[in-house]
Amino acid sequence: MKYFIQFAQSHEEFRLPELESLTKIENCPFLVVEIDSEKEATRLIKRAILIRNIYELWGMGKTYEEVHTQVKSKPERWPPYDYKSFKFIVSAFGSTCSSDYQVKIINSFAYLGFKGDIDLKNPEVQFGVLEDYGLDPYLPGPPPEPYMIYFGRSIASGNRDLIQTYNLKKRRYIGNTSMDAELSLIMANQALAAPGKLIYDPFVGTGSFLLTCAQFGAFTMGSDIDGRQIRGQTNRSIKSNVEQYNLNGKVLDTLVFDICHHPFRDNLWFDAIVTDPPYGVRAGAKTLGRKEPFKRPLTPKLIDGIPAHKREDYYPPTKPYEMSEVLSDLLDFAARYLVVGGRLVYWLPTVVDEYSNSDLPEHPSMKLVSNSEQNFGQWARRLVTMEKFKENIIGEHANVLNAKGLDNLSFVYHRKDDVIKEKQSTNEKGNKKLGHYLFREK
Repeated sequence: MKYFIQFAQSHEEFRLPELESLTKIENCPFLVVEIDSEKEATRLIKRAILIRNIYELWGMGKTYEEVHTQVKSKPERWPPYDYKSFKFIVSAFGSTCSSDYQVKIINSFAYLGFKGDIDLKNPEVQFGVLEDYGLDPYLPGPPPEPYMIYFGRSIASGNRDLIQTYNLKKRRYIGNTSMDAELSLIMANQALAAPGKLIYDPFVGTGSFLLTCAQFGAFTMGSDIDGRQIRGQTNRSIKSNVEQYNLNGKVLDTLVFDICHHPFRDNLWFDAIVTDPPYGVRAGAKTLGRKEPFKRPLTPKLIDGIPAHKREDYYPPTKPYEMSEVLSDLLDFAARYLVVGGRLVYWLPTVVDEYSNSDLPEHPSMKLVSNSEQNFGQWARRLVTMEKFKENIIGEHANVLNAKGLDNLSFVYHRKDDVIKEKQSTNEKGNKKLGHYLFREK
């Protein structure tokens, strides 16, 4: 059977990756225009964030004459709805429809002969007419006629109400890096979050992904090098958010440690890793260590006669964590601790003019599933989804730099000379700079 989907008008590059992920979660055919049954169509989009509606396609064409011809060619579809209450909607993409025009279009379908009551609030069946005028920036306004017209019976709607449920403005505890609800929910879908799965965020911050992945039934946990964001202040913390959304049984715990010095034993722990590594626009990544290790004092510092590192309020020294180093460690961790078939979903910041698809990090055990851009002008961030397709082999490591000759990334923090930094961002052969390299400094 043929169906057509009405997408939400946001995050266009993320639509197909989310749809492909949902087909894998629900184990039904990938939707282009055909799907096996109405039941499968409903299952497919019941948790979609970027889909508004899905319709059983009764007719389509460039003119209403073509649409009506197709609808009339299958009158056997009509009888089941003869005595049901019904409603028609007419909408346009790239244009507007006046009320008089909508009535005219609805009346043109009078040959369907439905005898049930018209119910605008709670109809038993709803039909939709969608006109597509496109969005051409070079035209002063919409074209006089639509490029395509679709007509069909409404099957189901996506789960966009969740965006308001998890709206940051309604959340008890947020930080300046908390991911907005819509993108957090999309990432949960990309991660294939589902009941019984274990999902981990190694840069948990204020815990947005713990909530949205748990919303779909997964068990979640997170960690961060800075426990202050986890604990929050007074009665506002990740814990208060978990209580707000009644997810106590799903969000397992949050821990404080450096992902480069983690406590996990060797095992296949996680079904997915979902994270937004800090990259310097609002908060830079840190790892344990000293920026200038040669200046480390030879004797422990004493505070009130107690060695500083033994005090309860002690915070170990940290140093900047260059984005390429973050990615290398993240991919190595994912390859080591994800189950086969598990997914890594993360954000990659890039300088737009310097980015190319060859910049994406690689790992012998991981394959790319999708790569979608959210553009902010001179810089962008890309939502990257990877899947572990084979067991990790000891000694295999991520290829973050794609053979561009940068082996000692931490070196750039041992010198303050910007000329050296610039020199290290390209190799001797003059290959272009990676779009994410030294992103924080740029």
